[in-house]
Amino acid sequence: MKYFIQIFGCAANVSDSERISGAYNHKGWEKTDRIEQADDVVIITCMVRQSAEDRIFGLLRRISKVIKKNPKQRIVLTGCFVGMAVRDKTGKMMVNLKKRMPLVSEFLPIEEVGFSTKPIRADTMHALVPISNGCNNYCSYCVVPYARGREVSRPYEDIIGECKELVRDGYEKITLIGQNVNSYGSDLVSLKKPVYVKHLGKMRIPTLFPHLLDDICHIPGLTTIDFLSSNPWDFSDELIDVITKNSVISRIVHLPVQSGDTTILKKMNRWYTPKEYITLINRMRKRIPGVMFSTDIIVGFPGETKKQFERTVQLCKKVEFRKAYISIYSDRPMTYAHAHFRDTIPYHEKKRRWEILDELVNKNNLRKGTYPVYE
Repeated sequence: MKYFIQIFGCAANVSDSERISGAYNHKGWEKTDRIEQADDVVIITCMVRQSAEDRIFGLLRRISKVIKKNPKQRIVLTGCFVGMAVRDKTGKMMVNLKKRMPLVSEFLPIEEVGFSTKPIRADTMHALVPISNGCNNYCSYCVVPYARGREVSRPYEDIIGECKELVRDGYEKITLIGQNVNSYGSDLVSLKKPVYVKHLGKMRIPTLFPHLLDDICHIPGLTTIDFLSSNPWDFSDELIDVITKNSVISRIVHLPVQSGDTTILKKMNRWYTPKEYITLINRMRKRIPGVMFSTDIIVGFPGETKKQFERTVQLCKKVEFRKAYISIYSDRPMTYAHAHFRDTIPYHEKKRRWEILDELVNKNNLRKGTYPVYE
């Protein structure tokens, strides 16, 4: 029996695909890179943007021609599409999903793919290690809390054990994965009596991430440790200290800003101001020699004026990001923005803003030779 996997979306979905491969291999199945040879076609879906959703339906249309030749072929759908539908208490989303995707044989919640079998990794030197799943922050534009659910941290000892095993298998580089990776362990801490600390104007439960990161740094044999994706509101001084004293940790820090305008950040439910973000960046630059930054930015958020967009441009000039993942705002179901903000900015204006930032950050860094390469 053979299986084929098609991945849409982020590094978390890539990591999920490795666990799915492990589950299939444990059953004696063989992976194929030819969709027409597969008995099971597994599609790991993404709903962060409309463009990803459109590509998924395009793939299903192409698969429909293959299934006519092989009617026994099964399509297994997992990822964000299924996560959203499963968490819709009305059941309407799952009914609609089945109606829109009649060829799908199984709708698989990713949570059902556990950690009992060894992941099958494509890379023999660099491993993705998931440390948590889900998010508690509810940014107004984001579907992750609905698609992935509330944040759940993996047991501390399990993560350390997996990293040690990876070193024994010859891996030299690991990337810790989580939707909000540096809030790891806040749910574990809160099982006891939580102690709150103030950071960027908000009261937060201290996380275990700095301790986890430091312990992993002391595993002999690792040459590079990275983590994705962190958030400013959990980037504590304690975490900065850990990065500073452990040279094995990557000096490229991914720190999403999303906007350089205070009003837009409030509408996004991001808990910091541009000034606070830049202060955090400067604090890291003073304490971490050679640190560089990449970021996520959304252009064309509902109500974003040209002046507000210009503030994002100015922030990019101040920070001098080495790379920016720039997204054109996409209205997503179930989010606060979908229910409360009208998406009135024309697409051509959103694209214009995207091109300005892409030229300023990404293309400019390519010309200067300072564009970091991500494996």
